Amino acid sequence: MSEQDGMNRHHPAVVAHHKHRAEDLQLRIADAITRFAGSMPFVYAHALVFAVWMLFAESNPWPTLTLVVSLEAIFLSTFVMIGQNRQAAFQQMKADHDFVEQELELKTNTELTRAIHSMTQELHRRLIEDDTRE
Repeated sequence: MSEQDGMNRHHPAVVAHHKHRAEDLQLRIADAITRFAGSMPFVYAHALVFAVWMLFAESNPWPTLTLVVSLEAIFLSTFVMIGQNRQAAFQQMKADHDFVEQELELKTNTELTRAIHSMTQELHRRLIEDDTRE
């Protein structure tokens, strides 16, 4: 396996999560808005738009600006909650996957331990039989 292959490998829960999100238009839209709203271009655009608005568009921008900013805060907080719900669902899916894998590993380790114990008992039995024959 090349180094590039190792860098592109993801946890199966991550792959399933991305596939599910890519298949749903609403989730893709929410992801795009969340990605943009959490970026510096979003901050710069707002600073520019609000500055232009306050300086050139209205003589008394405060009542309308307050309304716009309040409405935007409502929508942005909704997108924050969508992101938190998405992250919680992803973490639960990953935890479920990890639990199944750990249970399988425990079962395999238990079987190996029992097999080693059986072989050790058989070796001891054979050694004792060899000692009694001599």
